[in-house]
Amino acid sequence: MVADLDGPDEPGAAVDEPAEAPIDGTTDPRAEPPPLIRIRVLAGAALGSLLIGYLAVAVLLALVTAIATGAHFATEGVLDAALPGWLAANQVPVRILGIELGALPLLPTIGIVAITAKAAAGAADRLDLYRPDQAGKLIAIIAVAHGIAGLVAAGLSSRGDVTADPLSALYYPALVSGLAATAGAARRCGMLDAIVQRVDKAAVAGLRAGAFAAVLLLTAGGTLLTFGLLTSIATARDLFPAGAGNAIGMLALSIGYLPNAMIAATGFLAGPGFSIGSATMSPVTFDAGPVPPLPLLAALPEQGAWWWPALFALPLAVGVLVGRRLRYVDDDPVARLRAVAVAAGVVALAFVVLAGSAGGHLGRGPFDPVSLRAGALAVVLALWTAIPAAVATWFGGPHDPAAEPESATELSGPGDAVEEPGEVPRD
Repeated sequence: MVADLDGPDEPGAAVDEPAEAPIDGTTDPRAEPPPLIRIRVLAGAALGSLLIGYLAVAVLLALVTAIATGAHFATEGVLDAALPGWLAANQVPVRILGIELGALPLLPTIGIVAITAKAAAGAADRLDLYRPDQAGKLIAIIAVAHGIAGLVAAGLSSRGDVTADPLSALYYPALVSGLAATAGAARRCGMLDAIVQRVDKAAVAGLRAGAFAAVLLLTAGGTLLTFGLLTSIATARDLFPAGAGNAIGMLALSIGYLPNAMIAATGFLAGPGFSIGSATMSPVTFDAGPVPPLPLLAALPEQGAWWWPALFALPLAVGVLVGRRLRYVDDDPVARLRAVAVAAGVVALAFVVLAGSAGGHLGRGPFDPVSLRAGALAVVLALWTAIPAAVATWFGGPHDPAAEPESATELSGPGDAVEEPGEVPRD
């Protein structure tokens, strides 16, 4: 018998345990929840984020309508208006009586992103998802649900005064919700860890430094915007309409456009500037023109100033800070430069998306279009980040001592004898 070949069993003899299955990207050691629970949680994440976002828009419209002077409040009308309002919150260009409005406020979009990201994170936690491929299914379900909802909303609004292109209503909500769901599920499902494991230390540091630089640049733009508003309080006060309800509505509209204004201010101090119709503003050029009577736009200057080029010191300082942040990421200066290149790429990508989203058509009048010059801004900010950071990391960080031989032993091969000075060779 086979058992006899191994000898009799003895007390205390070692018993071989069956080998454990390796835990990798294809093996799931955790028990998955039942299919009905998975369907319920996934449907709740997709439909819940849709419903909450729609209700948030409806409540905001109801509040503005209820307090506006001379407005007639009707529940059915508010719910109908919330459909194109939800599309606008997802950055879908809408047409009001056939006139396109593409320069949409970004603050509602940030709210939609936060709601969707929260729903995705909650679903990933309840389903105990921990692998990137599991997150992909969750993200796809949420994106598809939002895209279909946008298409349906565009169809239901097609006969009203506010309409939207069905194709735009399909892919804009899908894109916004997909990015939001990715952000919400990234940490819980190990997506960030997967990225870190596949790139070197310098690239990871560059990604973090790029995000750090983008936040600093937006902060600088917000500071400049605040300065402009504080020096134009009287002008802003005159732009509010009569009546408390109308004034509150105008205030809400200004708050909604605050992120757009911060991005425009960042573009101003970086150099490319922005334009509203025929009005063009940058530190080196200024062409006056009519602007919308929005209190937030009271921060715009009425004429150019000689000291505006001094604002270039702000993006320059951000580049230097990025360089100082990366100067000790590696002993090899070339690796540090690679980290700087990654950081500059992150800044360029962030601002080409932000500036592209913050502008657009604004009717057919003298205020159209609103352009933040997304391409030029991305290139200029990448240079503002890369050049000072490269100089700071190259000269401010350590150099690899292994690149320079320290002794004659490093010049010789392994096992080679090194002759001492003055030694007589033996024949």
